[in-house]
This record gives sequence, C-alpha cells and structure tokens, in this order.
Amino acid sequence: MNSNLVETLIGAVVLAVALFFLAFAYTAAGVGSGLGGYELQARFNRADGLVIGGDVRLSGIKIGTITRQSLDPQTYAAIVAFTVDERYQLPEDTAVKIASEGLLGGNYLSVEPGGSDRMLKPGEEIRYTQGSVNLMDLIGQAIFSATGGGNDAKAGEGAAPQNELSPLPK
Repeated sequence: MNSNLVETLIGAVVLAVALFFLAFAYTAAGVGSGLGGYELQARFNRADGLVIGGDVRLSGIKIGTITRQSLDPQTYAAIVAFTVDERYQLPEDTAVKIASEGLLGGNYLSVEPGGSDRMLKPGEEIRYTQGSVNLMDLIGQAIFSATGGGNDAKAGEGAAPQNELSPLPK
C-alpha cells in the first residue's frame, strides 16, 4: 500500500513538471501572445522557405503571423495570407518581401510601409511584393559568369550558347 502511494506521488510530480514545460513552451513560442489582428494577403512568384506560423516583421519587429499559403490555379502564383496586429495600420502602397534570417535561417515576411494616406482594410491584397531568392541559383549564376559563361571562341560557330535552353539530341 505504501509503495502505491509513493508511485502515485511521483507520477503526479512528473505530470506537474510536464505541464509546466508545456506552458513554458507555449508562451515562449508566442502561440498565445494575442497577435490576432486583421488579415491581409499577398501574391508572390516564389514563396520558398515560408511556413505557416512564420513571422511578419516591420523594422525587424514581429507584427504578425503567416496564417495560410495557397496556389492560384489560373496564374500559379503563391498566395500568402497573414495577420497584422491591429495596432499597426498599413498604407495601401505597402510593400512585402520574403527575407532571409541568414544563410542557415528560415524566411519571414518583411513589411515596408508606403506613404499613402489610405490604409489597407482587412482582407485586402498587398500589390507590391518581392518573392524569395534561391541562393543556389545565385551561386550558380556567379560561378557561370565568373567562368565566362562558356560563350568563348572555342565553342564553335554553330554551337548553341550555354545560357540558353536547347533541345536534347535524339
């Protein structure tokens, strides 16, 4: 009987510690921070690296959260929906770009407010956007341009330029 009581008390302590860590992780992650606000959306040609729950930042300060991502079936553009804290009213000519936290970090939405007197209303779309940049493509372009691009005199007269797509041989 005595060992059952000890085991029950140890189990209760373990549960209390687990609940404490769960509450700590919930508040530290900003999930319950109350950054509700109003929803806006933006279209991008590329939305690489964005995740639902990711940050929306203005001047490096988090003002919102990415809530949804979808693909427009007609234009194949990435549509990203996000919330902005209602304390921050954004002008209609605001620009949004996908920025990187660093070489190994994730991406976030960077908001650059415009100068218009008219403010965006909930549900509106931001017109000025800049999609993500593929780092591997940039490195490839830098290497390609540093080596002369393969368009030198040795390529031959009728050879297709190296930077254009040519059909595969049959």
